[in-house]
Amino acid sequence: MSAQRVILIVLDSVGIGALPDAHIYGDAGSNTLGNTARAVGGLHLPHLEALGLGRLGEFLGVAPVAHPRGAFGRMAEASRGKDTTVGHWEIAGLISSRPLPTYPSGFPDDLVAEFERRIGRKVLGNRPASGTAIIEELGPAHLRTGRPILYTSADSVFQVAAHEEVIPLEELYRICEIARALLQGEHAVGRVIARPFVGEPGHFVRTPNRRDWSLPPPGETILDRLSAAGYPVGAVGKIDDIFAGRGITRTEHIRDNMHGVDVTLRFMAEQPTGLIFTNLVDFDMRWGHRNDPAAYAQGLEAFDARLPELLAALQAGDVLILTADHGCDPTTPSTDHSREYVPLLVYGQPILPGVDLGTRATFADIAATLAELFGLGPWPVGQSFWQKIAKE
Repeated sequence: MSAQRVILIVLDSVGIGALPDAHIYGDAGSNTLGNTARAVGGLHLPHLEALGLGRLGEFLGVAPVAHPRGAFGRMAEASRGKDTTVGHWEIAGLISSRPLPTYPSGFPDDLVAEFERRIGRKVLGNRPASGTAIIEELGPAHLRTGRPILYTSADSVFQVAAHEEVIPLEELYRICEIARALLQGEHAVGRVIARPFVGEPGHFVRTPNRRDWSLPPPGETILDRLSAAGYPVGAVGKIDDIFAGRGITRTEHIRDNMHGVDVTLRFMAEQPTGLIFTNLVDFDMRWGHRNDPAAYAQGLEAFDARLPELLAALQAGDVLILTADHGCDPTTPSTDHSREYVPLLVYGQPILPGVDLGTRATFADIAATLAELFGLGPWPVGQSFWQKIAKE
C-alpha cells in the first residue's frame, strides 16, 4: 500500500535527550521532554503515548506501551548546529556541514554601521539576549528615541524588535528586508526576524506579527522535488519563512499552536494529495526560550488533546509524521536551543503498527522516505524507512 498524502508536523523544540556531542554545544544533560516531565511531576499525554512516545525514553507519566499504534524511533541531527533553519532543512533532506554564523559578542561594528546607514536609524542593543528581557530593558529608550532594538541569541539570528506604534509593521518589515539583503557571505545568518511588540514599560507584550526572512536553502529539498513533480505542498506556520518560500504551493501563518492545528485540519480537508508541512512554534518560542516548564507541559498536553482530531481526519492513504527540529530544555539555565535527539512517530492506515525504527542517523531519513513513498527516486542523503513500515 502506498501513501497519497503525508501530514508532517514539527513540534518545534520537543527534543528527547542530549546527543552524544551535546557537550560541545554546552547542552550536556539536556532533555526537553524528560526534564519537563520531571519538573511538573509527570505529563498526561495518552494519545502520544499510544503512538509509542514512551518507547523513546523515560518521560514521567508517559508509559512505554507494549503495542504502539504507530511506528516509533528517534533521530539524531547530522548537521552542524541546533537551530530551526538547519533542523528543518535537514528534515527536508539537506545536511549542513558548516554551522551558520553566530554572534556571541554581538554583530561587528562595521556591519551594524552599514545597517544603520541603510535604514536611516541608529539601533539599540546589539548583543545576545532573551527577547522578552531585552524589550523590557530597552523598550523605554526605544519609545523615546525611535531606535529599533537589535539582538541575537546562540542561534544564527538577526532580530529586530520595535513597538508597533513607534515603527509601524510595514516599516519594521522593510528594515528586516534591508537586513536580509545585507547579511550575505560570511554574515549570512540563518534568519532575520521581525519582533514587533506593544504595551507600556513594564507591560510590553510581543504580538503575533512576527515575520522571518530565512536564508534560501543551499540545495534541493524534498519540497522542491515534490512541487516540481506536481504535488501540492501546503505550509502551515513558519515553514514558508524557513524555506524562503521555495517548493511551497500554499501557505498560511498562524497565531499559536491551537490555530496551527486548526489550519492543518482545514488543509487536510482541502488538499487531498501531496505534503502538508506544519510547524507548531509555541513550544520553542513561548515556553522553551522563556524557561517555563509548567507552560511547556500544558502546551504538550493541549496538543495531545487535539491529536484525536488529526487522526480522525486522516484518509485511507494518509501518513502522519510527528517529529521535532531540535530541543529547547526549559529546565536548564540556558534560554537557547539544545542539541538533542528528536522523536519520530509515524501513523496511518498504510503503516504497520509497533515497528521500532531505532535511532536514525539523520533527520534527512524523513526526506528519503518521502521521496520513496511518492515515487520521486532515491534521495542523496539519509535512509528511507518506508519499506520497514509499509503494509504490503
